[in-house]
Amino acid sequence: MSERLEDRVAVVTGGARSIGAAIADRLAVAGATVVVGDLGTNEAHDSRPLDVADEVQVQAFIEGVVADHGRLDIVVNNAGIMFETPIDEQDLDSWNRMLAINLTGPMLMSKHAAPHLAEHGVGSIVNIGSLEGDACNPAHAAYAATKAGVHGLTRATAIDLGPQGTRCNAIAPGWIDTPLNASYVDTHPDRDLVIAELAKLHPIGRVGDTTDVGDVAVWLASDESRFVTGQVITVDGGRTARPSLPGMLL
Repeated sequence: MSERLEDRVAVVTGGARSIGAAIADRLAVAGATVVVGDLGTNEAHDSRPLDVADEVQVQAFIEGVVADHGRLDIVVNNAGIMFETPIDEQDLDSWNRMLAINLTGPMLMSKHAAPHLAEHGVGSIVNIGSLEGDACNPAHAAYAATKAGVHGLTRATAIDLGPQGTRCNAIAPGWIDTPLNASYVDTHPDRDLVIAELAKLHPIGRVGDTTDVGDVAVWLASDESRFVTGQVITVDGGRTARPSLPGMLL
């Protein structure tokens, strides 16, 4: 695995923690030089401040990466936020902020990275979508709308940039063991029961790990997926492959 992305330069937005940090680590293990763009810091990699909703910052960030490293081959659009608000209580300011980070951010990154991505071969853009791009939990109207948009943006980007030599795909993770999800589980009085019940939702028998997403990102960034573009790859341990049943029948 250590030579799959040798000599390539990869950018990971939102790479300071959680899934983004795991993606950055796995890309580095595969041989890539990784630059993290985030409002936080990842001390394991070249980490630079970036608000993906600010086009001036995005353009300067991309130009800085190319100037310092001489090329750009891979962009992973991972930065995102999530909050829970029912649609009848949704305020416009928070809706627009979710849209700006989760959907406009990947568009801006792809736009400004596009001229550089195929200069040294085939470029790859990997967007992080969600199962909620196709389904939705309660009070997730803004999140689900933006992730559905990311899936559509992925297909559109693949079509527009394909002739230039750049592929674009998305990953739709299921339940991943992230600090955010762990904090949610910790609020339940019987944490072990919650974990056991979550595992039962997955035919594979467990919830996902951040490296499960990171390894798929490496594959999509590498030449091993050279004929794959415009796709949304579901990484959910088989959860959505099985129709739901009452708990007593499982």
